[in-house]
Amino acid sequence: MINKVSRAQVRAKKHRRLRGHLSGTSAKPRLSVFRSNKHIYAQIIDDEQGRTLVSASTLQADVKEGLENTDDVAAAAKVGEVLGKRAVAAGISEVVFDRGGFIYHGKIQALADAAREAGLSF
Repeated sequence: MINKVSRAQVRAKKHRRLRGHLSGTSAKPRLSVFRSNKHIYAQIIDDEQGRTLVSASTLQADVKEGLENTDDVAAAAKVGEVLGKRAVAAGISEVVFDRGGFIYHGKIQALADAAREAGLSF
């Protein structure tokens, strides 16, 4: 009998493996991304203090306005843009990108590219 592991378990295992060598410091915090079926979330975290410095998601009203859907590439790009602007305003210019076990393609790539265009470097 074949036991197939769910995609969520595979992603979680990849994320644990990534987090083994990715960590955010106060000088270079971690940009963490999570993608659900309906929304996308991103936050910049200082792992030394265990604090979230800046966050953005498609649940927030200022991000959601002007979007047709909250689960497509355009929504991910909007979240990346808003997060990048908030980070630059908070004095953060360099981050470590944590893709959360997701493949760097589509929504994750769009978010990263928009954050780079808004002023973040990684």
